[in-house]
Amino acid sequence: MNLNITEVPFGPGDLRANLDTRVGPLALEEGHASDPHLTVTIAWITAKALLIDGQPQAAMSAFMAGKIKVEGDMAKLVALQNQKPDARAEEVLAQLRTITA
Repeated sequence: MNLNITEVPFGPGDLRANLDTRVGPLALEEGHASDPHLTVTIAWITAKALLIDGQPQAAMSAFMAGKIKVEGDMAKLVALQNQKPDARAEEVLAQLRTITA
């Protein structure tokens, strides 16, 4: 999954990242993957509320308001949403929380 995080309060522009769950442990890296199943565009404040603050209702409200754009295989996003984070995902989230604290 490629991520476009807009309205980032730091840096010169949008943040581009990719989340790879195809093989082995979850991998979150800067830059876009060349062959994503889907691309999600989300504002920084919503991404922070969802990933850092653990407020899934913020993302649901933003999605319903058309503030989150999804291109590609929506079923993959739904499948990701319904999975409990594994130990590696929890580690990545902890690192994100530390970085953004």
